[in-house]
Amino acid sequence: MIKGIIIVNNHGKPRLAKFYQSVTSEETQQSIIRRIFNQVASRPDSFCNYLEGSIPEWGSNVKLIYRHYATLYFVFAVDAQESDLGILDLIQVFVEALDKCFENVCELDLIFHADRVHYIIDEIVMGGMVLETNINLILQAIEDQDKMYKKSQGAGGTQSAGTHTVKQQLGAGTSWA
Repeated sequence: MIKGIIIVNNHGKPRLAKFYQSVTSEETQQSIIRRIFNQVASRPDSFCNYLEGSIPEWGSNVKLIYRHYATLYFVFAVDAQESDLGILDLIQVFVEALDKCFENVCELDLIFHADRVHYIIDEIVMGGMVLETNINLILQAIEDQDKMYKKSQGAGGTQSAGTHTVKQQLGAGTSWA
């Protein structure tokens, strides 16, 4: 199970933090992010991307699997049952999806489009479980969401008209029997 996904820059500033295992307070979240960053950033880029982490809030069997791209560390904290290579591939899929959505993704895209980044990660991982790894299906879902959003914005400009359009697209109010 994935316990958390954290993206931090080279200075330790979190750009995305998504926790799938309960973390009680914001102070504890900051402590976890700091601890993970210190463990990952202290390693040279020539070392492997797997690290047995020590995160007391999540137990002793936590692995940190990460990739360092330009100014960002993409870190997945997982339990011992997860495949290291599978998670590395998942990070690659996530970065490719970001790159396709933002056309040469950079740190500022993560800052100014946090809602879209969360939507992308939610297409890939939900509740700590991997939902999708096929980049084409992920991009199609994102494109469909963008189309519905644009359609709702062009449907009269009012909130109720936009909401009505989205409800129609999703099939709300129809009988499924």
